[in-house]
Amino acid sequence: MPYVDGFIVAVPKKKLDAYVRLSKKCGKVWREYGALDYREWVADDVKVGKLTSFPRSVKLKPGETVVFAWITYKSRAQRDKINAKVMADPRLKEMVNGPPPFDGKRMIYGGFESLVKA
Repeated sequence: MPYVDGFIVAVPKKKLDAYVRLSKKCGKVWREYGALDYREWVADDVKVGKLTSFPRSVKLKPGETVVFAWITYKSRAQRDKINAKVMADPRLKEMVNGPPPFDGKRMIYGGFESLVKA
C-alpha cells in the first residue's frame, strides 16, 4: 500500500529560488533511492484562517510563502529504508551546508497511510 511523507514549510520569498535548487537536488536523491514521487507546491490561494490554516500552521511571517510537499513510497517499510539511505548520503550534508533557505523549526511533517483513492 502506498505511503506518503508530507511537509509544510514557510520559505522567505527572497530565498524561493535557493529553496527550489535545494529541493530539486533532494528530489533527485530521494528518487535515486526508490521514492516513487517527489513533489513541492507553492501557495497560490492560501488564506489565513481564523483558527487554523496553512499560514498559521507554520507561523508565516511577512515576506514568506507556504510550500506544501510530499514524497510517495511503495510502503512504510520502503520509506523507512529509503530515508535511512538518504540521511546517510553525503550529498545531503553537502546540500545543507550553511543555513537552509527556510526555518526548519517551523516545518510540519509526518508519514501518512493511504485512506481513500477515488
